[in-house]
Amino acid sequence: MAKALTSNTGSTPAQKALLRTVDLTKHFRLGGLFSKRFLHAVDDVSLTIGEREIVALVGESGSGKSTVARLVALVYAPTRGEVQYRGRSVHSLHSRKDLLWYRGEVPMVFQDPYSAMNPVFRVSHALMRQLKLHRPALSRAQRQQEAERVFDTVGLSADMLQKFPYEMSGGQRQRAGFAQALAVRPKLILADEPVSMLDVSIRAGILNMMARLRDQENVSILYITHDIASARYVADRILVMYAAHLVETGPAEEVLARPKHPYTQLLLSAVPDPREKVALVFTDSGDPPRVINPTEGCRFRWRCPYAIEECTLVTPQLRPMGPAHDAACHVATPDPIEAAGPSAVILFGGAEAATPRARPTESLDLESGGHDPGA
Repeated sequence: MAKALTSNTGSTPAQKALLRTVDLTKHFRLGGLFSKRFLHAVDDVSLTIGEREIVALVGESGSGKSTVARLVALVYAPTRGEVQYRGRSVHSLHSRKDLLWYRGEVPMVFQDPYSAMNPVFRVSHALMRQLKLHRPALSRAQRQQEAERVFDTVGLSADMLQKFPYEMSGGQRQRAGFAQALAVRPKLILADEPVSMLDVSIRAGILNMMARLRDQENVSILYITHDIASARYVADRILVMYAAHLVETGPAEEVLARPKHPYTQLLLSAVPDPREKVALVFTDSGDPPRVINPTEGCRFRWRCPYAIEECTLVTPQLRPMGPAHDAACHVATPDPIEAAGPSAVILFGGAEAATPRARPTESLDLESGGHDPGA
């Protein structure tokens, strides 16, 4: 699988950016109208997705992944920042015609295939309505032909169109969800954990289908997942998110072979690769992220064995660690000019990180903890 080359800003120099977010931020007020308590679901997220590219947004539950997708899909209005599609701010789209155009270009596939379909209607109902709404020039016969084509593309037979949702398996429903998105001829599909509720035995089929959509239909995919193993399988680039912040970005092979941020190392330690000569050893400890009125500093510092005093005072920003590889960590150091081979794992780019540093001492404020309910 060819991997896309990216710049240090997360963009693809060889490609024209399809979608870009600039300092995208979403805060949810907790309590009454005059409450000053805000849950920081997404903070200053800047990412770029190129054409014919699968970008995996990886993180644990509550990190803000799904909120990013909903902001891109215009389900939520951002607190600040913007989403640009083909160089145009989508927040300037107000007419029904413009909104239909954007939602046809950037549809969403939801996590739960069991609640994504109306159980009262046959599977063809939503697909036909979508074709009639977004492609009104098609006749009834042409809509039927197009529905059969997209079902065949995602590996479903035409007779599935006449089935009710309860007559289909979870994997078949999820494929039907991709068929609905594909019917409007999208350029970018937002796939919000499309395999998390499916059996392990059929996940690979959905991931292979996503790769085929990229290669054969020229569709880009923002693949949201908490499973870094599936991201390794299908993604061109990986963006790691923790507590509303992007903490590491880069080509999938580079991020997985040389993870720089300790949270990325923690994710990888949960899915050890027996082929690797050097295994990651990382024990999780500490407190959950504090995203309600968070203070300055790294939000991973309570769980990080390498935290230093600077981690409590300054919020780290993404900085270059290698070719197209960024990490937001005060302790991480860039790769040497002659980087180690892919079979070796470099912790923080150098040997000095082998000794864990003392954690910062801070009082525990349980009131400032929490998770994003939308991710």
